[in-house]
Amino acid sequence: MLPLRDSVPGRTTPYVTVGLIVANFLVWFWELHQPGVDARVFRDGFYPCSLQGPCEAGVHPLAWWEGVFTGMFMHASWEHILGNMLFLAIFGKNVEDAFGRLGYLVFYFAGGFAAAMMQTAMTLLFGTASDAQIPTLGASGAIAAVLGAYIVLYPGSRIRTVVLWFLVDIPAWIYLGGWFLYQFFEGNYALLHPTDNGGSGVAFFAHVGGFVFGVVVARVLVSTGRIAVERARWART
Repeated sequence: MLPLRDSVPGRTTPYVTVGLIVANFLVWFWELHQPGVDARVFRDGFYPCSLQGPCEAGVHPLAWWEGVFTGMFMHASWEHILGNMLFLAIFGKNVEDAFGRLGYLVFYFAGGFAAAMMQTAMTLLFGTASDAQIPTLGASGAIAAVLGAYIVLYPGSRIRTVVLWFLVDIPAWIYLGGWFLYQFFEGNYALLHPTDNGGSGVAFFAHVGGFVFGVVVARVLVSTGRIAVERARWART
């Protein structure tokens, strides 16, 4: 179920969220105008095997820390980027309000890094050598961190979505909690049945790692008084 909007009005113009969306689309259009999207993905994506030394994937990937950064802005298809940017547009603006622009930007990249490391750890521990040579890319790990922070800050807001052709408003803690459980169980199922995951190519544990990172960081900041939960701004619609 794709989200259509949330019920929390933004307090300020979300310049960082808008800037991140623009940057992702600019990189995507750059990918499209290269000899091939796949060629850029294989050249500039992040490889789990790069943490163990030079990869033997028939390419020359960047240093692992460079690949983490560049991979966060690269996508493999229109469906991939449009879905990611939809989630970022809806949930990012309110997390940016709470964190402040600079704090939110740092949090976003830290979340993307945490997500990449989680996926890498699961790949290196439980995957095969060939799995470690598959590039990881997309903004969804960092966006998962945004979702994790959102569920802490605005659990009672309403997320509008479509269920069986009907518009429904679902509490954020149910919508995002269900999203997280789906990622968690799909990731574990892929571990237990590596040949039966349908070849989805989804880095489920990057989503899990990013989400957990976002929850932990938001809880710590709320508990220390660095950011506040503004429950009064929840608009019941």
